[in-house]
Amino acid sequence: MKTYYRLMLGAKSIYAKECFSGNFVGVDFGIHMDLTGRFHNTWREFNKEFIPVYLEKHPEKKKVTAGLACATIWVVSHYLKIGDIVLCPNGEGSYMVGEIQSGYFYQAGQILPHRRTVKWYPVLIERSAMSDALKNSTGAIATYCDITKYSEEIENLIGGNKPPTIISSDESIEDPSVFALEKHLEDFLVQNWSHCELGKHYNIYEEDGELVGQQYPTDTGNIDILAISKNKKTLLVVELKKGRVSDNVVGQIQRYMGYVKEELAETNQKVHGVIIGLEDDLRIRRALSVTNNIEFYRYQVSFKLFKSDHESCR
Repeated sequence: MKTYYRLMLGAKSIYAKECFSGNFVGVDFGIHMDLTGRFHNTWREFNKEFIPVYLEKHPEKKKVTAGLACATIWVVSHYLKIGDIVLCPNGEGSYMVGEIQSGYFYQAGQILPHRRTVKWYPVLIERSAMSDALKNSTGAIATYCDITKYSEEIENLIGGNKPPTIISSDESIEDPSVFALEKHLEDFLVQNWSHCELGKHYNIYEEDGELVGQQYPTDTGNIDILAISKNKKTLLVVELKKGRVSDNVVGQIQRYMGYVKEELAETNQKVHGVIIGLEDDLRIRRALSVTNNIEFYRYQVSFKLFKSDHESCR
């Protein structure tokens, strides 16, 4: 099955032109060695070997950053298959479209040395032509993100067809009904983090001024939001559920928390969890009653109708 990814070519797409003219995509992250034959079957195995390598070369970094860097190298260099599609921002409001044409190769001393050859399509996708949902997904901060669920829309855009117009979103905190209609709870929460209760005590994880804590990858799925307490002593795993929450989410967030504890937390750091949903039930309350490091938060949506004054329109 063909997959579709949004891929950044350097910070703020600084290397987009070089990649286009050289027919390649790639990543760096400061691990300057040929990784041919060293990708293992899973990125967790790869991370286990190369996180120490990364931290040795970058002793000022934390395990969270190291884990994300190594996982990104594995995905771009190994996981993407020949025939997969990448959308790469060109820094000018458009996306270059490329098809992976080769396996991994290493270019020592060059920009983005961990590379894949691509065939660039003779088309640019304008961001303004995307649906709001695709805009939100391609706007993620991380170097890469999986946008395969929008494959039909992307293929239409590649073919020059603009998707059907949908309700536009104004995701300001003054309009909480927006994320209920558009189901953009995660992006709404990230953009308004400082205004919410969790923002009083935690910051979404950042590295060099950029958010890396949204959709943080683990070996059992992506953490919706990974945050860190303002005193740096606690890592917080946030799992978002748009609607009624079942007790299955407790096991899910515990798996994420276990990964964070084993792979990312420093010696002096604790790991807590928060589940956010529209409604809970007896089963999840029972499950949470025997855990002391997971909390449940409800979000609330307000929606109002105002009668129009026809007289004022005359």
